[in-house]
Amino acid sequence: MATERTFAMVKPDGVRRGLVGEIVSRIEAKGLRIVGLKQMVISRELAERHYGEHQGKPFFEGLVGFITSGPVVAMVLEGENAIKAWRTMMGATNPADAAPGTIRGDLASTIDENVAHGSDAPETAEREIGIFFDAAELLD
Repeated sequence: MATERTFAMVKPDGVRRGLVGEIVSRIEAKGLRIVGLKQMVISRELAERHYGEHQGKPFFEGLVGFITSGPVVAMVLEGENAIKAWRTMMGATNPADAAPGTIRGDLASTIDENVAHGSDAPETAEREIGIFFDAAELLD
């Protein structure tokens, strides 16, 4: 099993609802190491880079509008199979399909405001980490 890094985010609805501590606690309890963490408001330009693969799709404007609607908490997580571990912890994208015990299953209410984001593959993780963090901001 390989140690890897992944990008994780508490979205504006999660920050607004005061769920950051709960989510960080779950990450730490799982044994993933937080090697980068910052609260920020995402600019439209940054949001468009982050969601670039969805440009031109009908839901693109909604994604950008939502992710720029308030502060987020961006994180880099590190651990054994961190990408899969974080995605399993988040649960299905649609909270209606997310299992109890997952972040979305327990804390999210709609597919549009589903509390958390996580990279889906090593290439995505590398790209997203590079969008939100520079190397100097990350722990070794």
